[in-house]
Amino acid sequence: MDIATRVWDHKWKIDPIVRSLIDTDFYKLLMCQSIFRNKPDTNVVFSLINRSTKVRLADLIDEGELREQLDHVRTISLARGESTWLRGNTFYGKRQMFRSDFMEWFEGLRLPAYHLEKRDGQFELTFEGRWPEVMLWEIPALSVLMELRSRAVLDSMGKFELQVLYARAMTRLWEKIERLKKIDGLRIADFGTRRRHGFLWQDWCVQAMQEGLGAKFTGTSNCRIAMRRDIEAIGTNAHELPMVYSALSNSDEELRQAPYRVLADWQEEHDGNLRIILPDTYGTEGFLKNAPDWLAGWTGIRIDSGDPAKGAEIAIRWWKERGEDPTKKLVIFSDGLDVDTIEMLYAQFNGRVKVSFGWGTMLTNDFRGLVAGDALAPFSLVCKALSANGRPTVKLSDNPAKAMGPKDEVERYKRVFGVGQQEVQEVLV
Repeated sequence: MDIATRVWDHKWKIDPIVRSLIDTDFYKLLMCQSIFRNKPDTNVVFSLINRSTKVRLADLIDEGELREQLDHVRTISLARGESTWLRGNTFYGKRQMFRSDFMEWFEGLRLPAYHLEKRDGQFELTFEGRWPEVMLWEIPALSVLMELRSRAVLDSMGKFELQVLYARAMTRLWEKIERLKKIDGLRIADFGTRRRHGFLWQDWCVQAMQEGLGAKFTGTSNCRIAMRRDIEAIGTNAHELPMVYSALSNSDEELRQAPYRVLADWQEEHDGNLRIILPDTYGTEGFLKNAPDWLAGWTGIRIDSGDPAKGAEIAIRWWKERGEDPTKKLVIFSDGLDVDTIEMLYAQFNGRVKVSFGWGTMLTNDFRGLVAGDALAPFSLVCKALSANGRPTVKLSDNPAKAMGPKDEVERYKRVFGVGQQEVQEVLV
């Protein structure tokens, strides 16, 4: 596939950005099924949040084109082959991961309406409705905005300029892969759907990882690519679950227990490598300190904010205190990774725990320095739940730069979860 030519052809509008409801992260579908079972009638509001305010998306992207792409997403339904794959494939060693009632609902789904406005150089894009439906907007919305930004920057380039750009980006990625290939025992997956340069580029990156790393490459979070390339679909759960469960709490005590109720519901459906704790929504140390003993028996932990080495040390200490053997536990690092950090973390923790990596933006969107003004540098764009049944959601994180929610509620959550002074770290992606 000649990516440069296909990108050039975008000028003739032959390529919708999102062509499939399973062009999404696997964890979204796993969470959607859990929500469909446990909280189907919860009303939520999701909204786009651009943490990198210097990237003025509304100045770069034509509003009409954005609406065309979003409207197209609303016409997509699950294809027969996609349904067959979800119903019959083996995921994490389990056949029929997705139940028949959920699949029947999913097969009839069309994504709900959106609301779009421009303000101060940014797009205000929101979605409101039943949680299982609205949550599935997150990844398509991010994909559309990220790729429209890429197309806007690339629009003025000629064919040869595009060919040189992609040759340089391919070389950069291959050099990273050659470094990673030298790490004995490495386990790494593609987590780059959310902030990718574009679908075609993510697909190319996955194929490069397959060829370059062989068995060290464990799969992709992207369901469509996993199906097309016959590789493992990777993913567990995300901050969205405890954020919404917590917002639905009626007292401080219910709030304190909400992150554990989420995982109790999850445990009823999943075992093995799907039992991965994401502890940092309201602070990792407090979460683990107050966690019920049954959580220590889970397979592992994903580290997704703050200092990754510190987070892993906290997890190792917690397992030891709970009588568990850390060398049998899995630690998945997934926040802002690139090769230097991967090499460092592997050297520090290999042998002490089972180490794995979910490589995101710097795998599928590292065009830093390749165009004038660094106009293709990755940036931090998210789509988060803002409220549930009219109540605001809150995220504290191990990095306060990623915190979100009304100020008074943030202070309440800090009090309830015992979150003290935190170290601010720059949010790159």
